[in-house]
Amino acid sequence: MAAKAVDKMSFEEALAELEGIVKKLEAGEAPLEESIAIYERGAALKAHCETKLKTAELKVEQIVQGAGGKVTTEPAEFD
Repeated sequence: MAAKAVDKMSFEEALAELEGIVKKLEAGEAPLEESIAIYERGAALKAHCETKLKTAELKVEQIVQGAGGKVTTEPAEFD
């Protein structure tokens, strides 16, 4: 079965596959050439996850309830 294209993956799918890659590399279960290939895929998955998170951060707004119960939004603050 061919691996799903990274750019077509949800954040959760990419993160789950990345976790599996990390475990496999840490365990030393793969020969060198395979390790290099899965490391490259892991790097692509990591970049994809970071992009998804950044996109989510830009969409997140902090909900503020002001005087009189009026609800407004303002950009979320990130450290």
